[in-house]
Amino acid sequence: MNLDKFKHQHLDILGAITGLRALVQQGIAEQASAIAQQIVAMSGFIKLHLAVEDRVLYPALEQSGNAQLARMSRQYRGEMDHIANAYLAFATKWNTPRLLAAEPEVFRSEANAVLRTLYERMRREDHEFYPAIEAGAPA
Repeated sequence: MNLDKFKHQHLDILGAITGLRALVQQGIAEQASAIAQQIVAMSGFIKLHLAVEDRVLYPALEQSGNAQLARMSRQYRGEMDHIANAYLAFATKWNTPRLLAAEPEVFRSEANAVLRTLYERMRREDHEFYPAIEAGAPA
């Protein structure tokens, strides 16, 4: 299975997180409009990635005949449901400048928690899940 698209999407998401971090460092209230726009853009990358995982990656692994990859797929899918729901709730709450400007420290705290979880998950996929898929994929 070719995972290049998934890996590239991770780079897009990580780039969006880096862009968001740079805006936050300039001041949440001062950059509220740009931060809200960045969250909306980042959500587009994340939703696309989640959709492709759900429609293509997980089903292919679960029907691959490789019991280990099928188990890993079910585990990763289950974990991702929680992470995705937390991210989508975060993005829905913080995609408007008004709330960002009114509650910058609450945003900072929630962003740190949600984005750290998302980052750690992508790292696990890059370092554990994708290599396992590539090693178990037929030539």
